[in-house]
Amino acid sequence: MNDFPNYRGDLFYECQECGAHYDGNQLYYTCPKCKGVFLLKDKNFTQLEEIPGKKWREIFDARLKVKDNALRGIFRYYELIAPVFEREDIVYLGEGNTPIIEVNSKLRKYIGQNFFYKNDGQNPSASFKDRGMACAFSFLKYLIRKFNWSEILTICASTGDTSASAAMYAAYVNGAIKSVVLLPQGKVTPQQLAQPLGSGALVIELPGVFDDCMKVVEFLADNYRVALLNSKNAWRILGQESYAYEIAQWFDWELENKVVFVPIGNAGNITAVVNGFLKLYALGIIKKLPKVIGVQSEHADPVFRYYSLPKEKRVYTPVKVSPSVAQAAMIGNPVSFPRVQSIVEEYERKGGDFYVVQVEEQEIIEGMLIANKHGHIACTQGGECLAGLIRAKELNLLESKEEAILDATAHMLKFIGFQKMYFENNFPPEYKIKPKPEFQNYPLQVLDMETKKQLSWEEFVQKAGEKIVEILGIIPRKEA
Repeated sequence: MNDFPNYRGDLFYECQECGAHYDGNQLYYTCPKCKGVFLLKDKNFTQLEEIPGKKWREIFDARLKVKDNALRGIFRYYELIAPVFEREDIVYLGEGNTPIIEVNSKLRKYIGQNFFYKNDGQNPSASFKDRGMACAFSFLKYLIRKFNWSEILTICASTGDTSASAAMYAAYVNGAIKSVVLLPQGKVTPQQLAQPLGSGALVIELPGVFDDCMKVVEFLADNYRVALLNSKNAWRILGQESYAYEIAQWFDWELENKVVFVPIGNAGNITAVVNGFLKLYALGIIKKLPKVIGVQSEHADPVFRYYSLPKEKRVYTPVKVSPSVAQAAMIGNPVSFPRVQSIVEEYERKGGDFYVVQVEEQEIIEGMLIANKHGHIACTQGGECLAGLIRAKELNLLESKEEAILDATAHMLKFIGFQKMYFENNFPPEYKIKPKPEFQNYPLQVLDMETKKQLSWEEFVQKAGEKIVEILGIIPRKEA
């Protein structure tokens, strides 16, 4: 099973607005005709359909044992992702194959539904973005080899996670690749700012919000030879489809009564997840499409507003965002929305259910606190998903027999500043977050040991221990 696959696809860009096709061996991000966004499709996909679903399941399951880095992580599903690369093109930094953790009985009872967290914060740069970057940088290596390029500049706009991932992969691949990231000034956490700086990328902060940075990146990508690494990059979408494949494989390719919750920011991840399930369904690898529920904060909810209307009245309108603790979702005009429109239509035609729910900022931060208090490592986007699960139950979108899979898109350590702001009750008014007493049971206590300098080490240990016993009421060990 260490043999690299023989199958090669013929990938092309398909515009989701006008349907135009373009050569997949080029750096395209928007359609030259209409400026629409692309999805990558495989002209040879019908060859894959000739292989029975059972055989595909056997192939992918067997690759779980493979130690070849070119077939680990997201490229375990090589034929479904980017089957044009050679082994030497593929970049692997340990991305993908993140754990799916079932909640404990206490949290299950509290929520009233069984569910799981998929901890994508356990990717190398601590977010799901590594799935897409592994594919995007493999494509760049492919182009550099194919066209003998001496240098290419990668650039992205980010609220934190994208820049961390892009900078890390650029640093690893090195050589012809140089990295620049644009961040909205004062809108990312210190942890997320430190990551691209630590990887050696040039970091440029711009006044405004993410959407402003994205406009600058789009201008550069439209007019200069740069590699745009936001989710407008269709190769990133391919890599992120692996999230759907891993869920299906973890549950032994049986998705009956499964509900997948995905936070919506730039809408690239939900595009990838839905498209991934469609590919599995087309090949007979899964027999049932899972229910998919997108989640948006009321501070950035254009996709929710669109799907909350009856089909005949739906009109997409960008929104002006307000500050959100779910920073990756704080996007008022998702570039991947046209992809969502077309893919969801197909998903529903094939019998899949798709919904979008809206949640409040208070619910998002408390969702994160609830999850982590019960042993998880959910970020604020993971908290957004838990809030979405609660909202979906209120709207009767779930049945009691269904099990939910929630997307914790990043590691909670990237968002500890928001946790601290909640405990200390110092959120700025625009967040509309007021801590509740029941969430204030995380006391930080400092022992008064002013006399430490006058104590011997043994006396210090004894006095500190006695103070802790007094605070906690610990019962003494009984004499034997």
